[in-house]
Order: sequence, then structure tokens, then C-alpha cells
Amino acid sequence: MRPFMDRDFLLNSDTAKRLYKNYADMEAIPVIDYHCHINPQEIYEDRQFDNIAQVWLGGDHYKWRQMRTCGIDEKYITGGAADYDKFRKWASIMPLLIGNPLYHWSHLELRYYFGFEGNLNGETADEVWNLCNDKLRTKEFSVRNIIRKSNVKLICTTDDPADSLEWHRKLSADDTFDVQVLPAWRPDRAMNIEKPDFAEYLRMLGDAAGIEITDMDSLYAALDKRMDYFAENGCTVSDHGLLYVMYNPAKEDEICDIFKKALRGCALSDLECMKYKTAFMLRMAAEYDRRGWVMQLHYGCKRDNNTYMFDRVGADTGFDCISNYTPADQLADFLNALAVQDAVPKTILYSLNPADNAVIGTIIGCFQGGLRGRLQHGSAWWFNDHFDGMVNQIKSLASTSALGNFVGMLTDSRSFLSYTRHDYFRRILCRIVGGWVENGEYPDDDILLSTVIKGISYNNAVDYFGFDLKKV
Repeated sequence: MRPFMDRDFLLNSDTAKRLYKNYADMEAIPVIDYHCHINPQEIYEDRQFDNIAQVWLGGDHYKWRQMRTCGIDEKYITGGAADYDKFRKWASIMPLLIGNPLYHWSHLELRYYFGFEGNLNGETADEVWNLCNDKLRTKEFSVRNIIRKSNVKLICTTDDPADSLEWHRKLSADDTFDVQVLPAWRPDRAMNIEKPDFAEYLRMLGDAAGIEITDMDSLYAALDKRMDYFAENGCTVSDHGLLYVMYNPAKEDEICDIFKKALRGCALSDLECMKYKTAFMLRMAAEYDRRGWVMQLHYGCKRDNNTYMFDRVGADTGFDCISNYTPADQLADFLNALAVQDAVPKTILYSLNPADNAVIGTIIGCFQGGLRGRLQHGSAWWFNDHFDGMVNQIKSLASTSALGNFVGMLTDSRSFLSYTRHDYFRRILCRIVGGWVENGEYPDDDILLSTVIKGISYNNAVDYFGFDLKKV
């Protein structure tokens, strides 16, 4: 019997162990976290957490969802209960999460950061609480030092076009912190024309750009000006959250009319919204290509399904699900509309529906060229970043495209302890590749294997995003 989560966790062959030790261990191979939701202000101010509940449970809708599933009252989740009581409730349900990635992630974090080798449950909760809190009170566990301990070299946050980027600018000017913290462009609010605060948001965007937004031309002018500002602050990455990738083209004058209706507060039909979003995304994508930016498209999520709870605790609190409507024909037509203009940017596609793995693999193959791995099948996302989800995404990508081009893992997290998700991913990658080698399906050649594993873990992202980092 294997020990519980020992140093060879998930590494089921001698080759897998060798690949991990030589080419993937986080101690030696750094981390690039090119998509996350952490707060740059907390990095600049070098926040010190008071206790493990703050760093672990604050804002983590993955954990909140499972606490509700196990019957924990909302006051211990998003409510006003004491941090200690919230942590005790979380610890009490851990044994029920057998097979859930949260069980693995939580124990990886406890081992990597705090040296706890046991298992968290109701009986060990106080031991873990005291151990973690004693360490969190030391300067070694400030936010910046957690990032350094995780061997992170670069972080891309997620930022609205109207953001001042104050904290990114302060971090860039701070020569005491050598980890790059760059903004990533997330213009969802300028795209979501159906939202009741759309017109209000455009006023905010216009103020940030110094342009009054009255029509499509002034909208694009404002966005272009803000993209210039983001680029001045190191941005090379965009990100979009979509229900699905739409392609409902319309003539320019029709789009202008739809936009002006929205500014007047008129109700729009679903088709009108889709036409505007199609035009918006085509314009953004072409601009990304012109600038050499990477476009990330996250889609396939049906959000805020529990209206009662949404009204009580708001968005991003654990009430989203996988959508089974992610039409491949519209995604292909959208990319084709860019291709006929020779304007396909570097693009990473993430579908929340695992049934789309092969679809993505075959669609990206239609629009490659001119650049190694121009289109990418993004890593297993959200409800899929567990063992089976990662295995299926990696194997599907290998089967339908070129796995050796893959830019690898990201945290997509709001927690500063999430970097062990990169370790989890790398162990699974080495397990899969090690299995192929041991089965005689790939040569046992250290030069080839080093290139593949180091590439997917780190080097490919350096090249793909154009980050100012040395490869390993």
C-alpha cells in the first residue's frame, strides 16, 4: 500500500518519478501563473493573514460549494461566523471529500507550506489551526514571501479596462520584489450589453479613457486608448468570460443602432445582443492580433443559477454549472471570420464542458500556422481541474494536436496558497508521459523528455506570451 500523499504522490512508475524529479519539481522549475484572480494590492502591501481561514476560505467558492453540499449553515460559509468556527466546519467535512480535488489540493498546501503530514479532519482541526497560524504570523508567510517560496516568477491578474492599474504600477517601481505582476485585459463589462449597468459602465470607461462614449467608434477609441495604457504597464494577455463563442454577424449600421438603443436604456432581444457581442469580439480579436497579445476565451459556464442565493450573497459564490450548449460551428465560424482577414491572434480556448475537448483539438487545427502553437487548448478548467479532468484534457490534446506545444497550467485562483495546483498538474503530466515511455510508446530519451516536460511546465509559456523571463 502506498503512503498517503508521500513525495511520489500520483507518480506511479519509475519513469514518472524520474521525469518529475528532473524536469517538473516546483523547487527547481519555476511557476508562471498567467491567469488568476488575486488582488495586486495585497501583493504590493505584502499582506499578512491573521489565520488559515482568511487565506483558505475567503473568496474560495470551490470550498463554499462543498460546505453547502455537506449541510454546513451559510453563516459558516459566507456569513458572519468567526474564522475559527468556519475553519472547524471546513475541517469537519474533509473526510467526506474522498476523490475530490479539494482533498488533494488542501493537503498539498498543508504539506508544502506548513509541513503538516497528517490528514485534516474534525479531530486534527485544532492542531492544523495552531500550526498554520503560528507560521502565518511570521514574516516568512507574508504574501510576497509565499509567492517567493512557491518559486513563482510571473503573475497575470485579471483587470477591467477602466482600472487605474495603481497597484501594478507601484509593484513595477518596487525593486525589492523581483516577481513580475502584470495586468491582463478583461473587457467583459464592455461586451455584456444586456446587463442593466451597461450604460453606467460605459461612462466609467469613458472617464478612464478621457473620451465620451456615444457610439461604436467612440467605444472602440476608448478601448484602444485603454489598451495602450495596459500595454505601457506590461500587458500582453487578454481574457474573456463567455457563455459560448458567438457568431451572429450583422452590418455595421445595425450594430450601431443596437448600441445606441442600449445607451438609451431600451430592451434588446437575444439576437440583438448576440450580434453586438459578435462584432465586439471580432474587433477585439483583430486588435489583439495587431498588438501581438494572447486572447483567452473561457466559455461553457451557466452562471448564478440559484436566484435566491444570488440575491443573498452575490456572484462568484458557488452557484454556477457546466453548460451543455457550446456550439462548435459558431466557434469555427468566428475564427474563420478572423482568418479571412489574416487576423487570428494567439488564442487559448477553455471550455467548461469536458465533452468539448476533442472539438477544441480539431478546431484549433484548422487555424494554426505562422507560429508554433498559435491556437491552444487551455488546461482543464474549474470543474475539470481534477485528476480525471486533467488526464482527459492532456490525452485529448495529445491525440488531436501537438502536446509538446502546450503552455500548461494556471491557478485561476483567488488564493495565495494555490500554486501547488501547478505541482498537482505536473505530477499528472509526468505520470501520463512516464506511462507512454514505459509502454514503449515514446522513446526513453532524456533530451526529448526534458524538452517536453520543461516546455509544458514553464518554457512554452515564456515563449508563447513573450514574457521577459529566462527559460530553464
